[in-house]
Amino acid sequence: MFETTFALQTIGVTRSRLISLDDAPLQGDEGAPEAWLEFNPSMAPGLSGIAAGDELIVLTWLHLARRDVLQVHPRGRRERPLTGVFATRSPDRPNPVGLHTVKVLEVSGHRLRVAAIEAVDGTPILDIKPVLLQPDRR
Repeated sequence: MFETTFALQTIGVTRSRLISLDDAPLQGDEGAPEAWLEFNPSMAPGLSGIAAGDELIVLTWLHLARRDVLQVHPRGRRERPLTGVFATRSPDRPNPVGLHTVKVLEVSGHRLRVAAIEAVDGTPILDIKPVLLQPDRR
């Protein structure tokens, strides 16, 4: 009764020096490097209005994550009890959507250089949205 499928179109990919899951920190503020968000050229008009200094929410598809996991030890710590994935930030989950808050460092054509994102190289980008600081902004 609840089973519905959706088709998502990726709008770009991350370009990072992180090449494997073992290289990636658990969260962006735990030592993640700068990276480029490289958008499909057809998406370039959608980047209009984004400038260095802006904060964005980046939604990614964690393509290397396991999709058959419903419980994990939080942060991979075996001493912590098994917890449902929906109560954690685990990348392993039925729909591995990544949520990243980043600061834009540079805009160059259809690419954005951003600070500290823990996504590995080639991670598909699903969408980006501005961080809203005021209810009437954008």
